[in-house]
Amino acid sequence: MNKTEEPETENQKPNTDNVYVADTSIIIEKKVSELIQKGEIAGRLVIPIAVIAELEHQANFNQAEGFLGLEEIKTLQSLAAEGKIKFEFHGARPTVERIKGARVGEMDDLIRETAVKLKATLITGDRVQATVAEALGVKTILILPVAAREVGALAIEKFFDAETMSIHLKEDTAPTAKRGKPGSWQFVQLSENPLTQHDVKTFAADVTEKTKLAAGSFIEYTNPGMTILQFKNFRVVIARPPFSDGWEITAVRPVATLEIEDYKLNAKLLQRLKNSATGILISGAPGSGKTTFASALAKVYVKLNKIVKTIESPRDLQVPPEVVQYSKNLGNRDDIHNVMLLTRPDYTIFDEMRITEDFRLYSDLRLAGIGLAGVIHATNPIDSVQRFIGRVELGMIPQIIDTVVFIRDGAVEKVFEMAMKVKVPTGMVEADLSRPVVEVRDFETQDLEYEIYTYGEQTVVVPIKKKGRSHERTSAGESVSYKFREASKFVSIYLPASARSVKMLIAGREVATLQVPRTGELRIHKKSKLGKMILGAADGGELSFILE
Repeated sequence: MNKTEEPETENQKPNTDNVYVADTSIIIEKKVSELIQKGEIAGRLVIPIAVIAELEHQANFNQAEGFLGLEEIKTLQSLAAEGKIKFEFHGARPTVERIKGARVGEMDDLIRETAVKLKATLITGDRVQATVAEALGVKTILILPVAAREVGALAIEKFFDAETMSIHLKEDTAPTAKRGKPGSWQFVQLSENPLTQHDVKTFAADVTEKTKLAAGSFIEYTNPGMTILQFKNFRVVIARPPFSDGWEITAVRPVATLEIEDYKLNAKLLQRLKNSATGILISGAPGSGKTTFASALAKVYVKLNKIVKTIESPRDLQVPPEVVQYSKNLGNRDDIHNVMLLTRPDYTIFDEMRITEDFRLYSDLRLAGIGLAGVIHATNPIDSVQRFIGRVELGMIPQIIDTVVFIRDGAVEKVFEMAMKVKVPTGMVEADLSRPVVEVRDFETQDLEYEIYTYGEQTVVVPIKKKGRSHERTSAGESVSYKFREASKFVSIYLPASARSVKMLIAGREVATLQVPRTGELRIHKKSKLGKMILGAADGGELSFILE
């Protein structure tokens, strides 16, 4: 029985009379030129015209594999010109039907026929191709892609510095980058010279080739107009015509990896997230820091010895190795639903919820008893809840969502909790108008902020206006909870919306009376006298506020 062979070692001189046939898989991997340059094969190398046809078909659809393979053919031509190998093409061009049938083995069959006819050794990177060839009595060299190894940096990494979150490369356009941190992003032009189409294609080929070889990297999704790759902590999207009007690369990476302690959450909220919240929405505008918060939350659950999994599109959450990451691009809703129900994780992080199918999957898993934290785009906290309306029944909303965490500029700005009650909606007076109402309350103050209920045939979200001073039910001198955040030039103190005027105390001594704006945020310059006092007191745990 023929066995799959390894390439000759340095102590074995290759026979110059040998004939080799290379298939498409090994050409794309650029392994044949490597074997020739190392002196591990010599003699006559035959490339079936079927291989050229398949590479041309891929290149016509702007698939990076086609361009990589054609570059390898050029390299082999150069090696032949140097006298290192005899090189030739063989056979006729396959029909359109056979080219389209490449995925079901039509092209592989033509390549094997060439190897049989020439009594050649087949070089392949495809285990199935090698197995079938051996069964036909063809001598075979199988070189599998390296599953995991360290490779060099991506060529596009030269555009990144420590503060760069993303770069944007497009043909006929100067490269740009997004730098800074949530709340203070800047778009920076990286060069005066626009990139050519060749430049962008070269970067795309480099990313594709290295992603196939690097540990922890994978091609997430590909079609004729787009490829999404994850290279270590870089998420790279390659767009090309006809999907886009030109070749384009967008590469994104996290600029910060935070722990939950970095958010300075109060003990009450932290306990809720750890122990009782099982239907969480993490919402915010693009670039606000939602995914970073979700990653920090996943670490919390891992430390609590919970089984944690993620659903991502693509997989780019920075999570501990104990967390299993599933791709929504590579598995359909039924696949993910089934594997979740069979493996029964304690918590699942559902990143980038966008389409109706995502909301329904979130609902199904939540109703099955799995803890969910969904990441969703929203410009204000209530928008994330409204996106469920019409996709799930109103009465199900409090059962699948109990906590909404709104992120702005990398910090937790607002937290809602939700519950269902049968009552007369606020503003109505007739007792017979009572109905099921979803109450949305501020988690910190317990103020009712929205009511959701059906009115006629419509589901309405009604903001509740507060009458008079919202803290009239409280007492002067009552301690007020707060959150503290330090930025480059300012310190921000976040107080409950019910607090209109507070006294600031340092080590129990009153130092100032402050009027609280409607946003609840006191913003004080760090170099001011008050700012310096606050920084010192916050570091020592001596800062406190009471109602005036």
